[in-house]
Parts: sequence; structure tokens; C-alpha cells
Amino acid sequence: QPQVVESGGGLVQPGGSLRLSCAASGFTLNDFAMGWFRQAPGKEREAVSCISSSAGSTYYADSVRGRFTISRDNAKNTVYLQMNSLEPEDTAVYYCAAARVRLGADGLWTPRATYQYDYWGQGTQVTVSG
Repeated sequence: QPQVVESGGGLVQPGGSLRLSCAASGFTLNDFAMGWFRQAPGKEREAVSCISSSAGSTYYADSVRGRFTISRDNAKNTVYLQMNSLEPEDTAVYYCAAARVRLGADGLWTPRATYQYDYWGQGTQVTVSG
């Protein structure tokens, strides 16, 4: 059964850091692009960062570029999101998702729309306050 499970969320003060982890199981991570999304109360789910299956291409939302870093370790079936200089506006539930590389796409594909993703985690809460 394909599954992704997020961890690492919590409460942090503005300017602090957190590292989110996403553990994948039941599928071959090498065949998937991976993404981190977030959803704040009353807002739509948005793409925060994505990494291609080859790790050769990444995407960052303008609001997090320069502060967040996405990475993947296929040998450990894990994807990470390092979040630095956190701001109250970063408060949201963060979701990890996996997108199977489609026919015609390549190892640099970085999908950014929710419908492009096949597997989703349950989310982890990140709260920036203090």
C-alpha cells in the first residue's frame, strides 16, 4: 500500500527553523517527483516546493524561496524540507505528496498542481508564533 508520512512539524518562534521529513513506502521513490504543499485555515492548498525524480530540478514558491530547501534521499525513501527564517505567515498544515513521472515527462519534471499528485500524507502542523 503506497504511503507517505510527514513528521517534524511543531511550534516555533519567528526566525526559527524546522525540518520536515516525508517517509515514503509501498512504491519506488525514484519513479516519483515529490512535493510539499501547505494549507492555512480558510485558504487553498498551495505548492511550497517540489523536487524532480532525479533531484536535478527544484521549484520554490516566491514566498519561501531563499528560506526553504527541499532535498531527497532515495536510498532512505525520504524527502526533506528545511525551513529557515520562519515567519507567522508560514503557519499551516504541511503536506507531502508524490507524483508518478508521467509518460513523456523526464527526470526534471516538477509538478506544482495538486491534481498531478498521486499519493498524499495526512499533514503535519507548523505554527510560527511567539
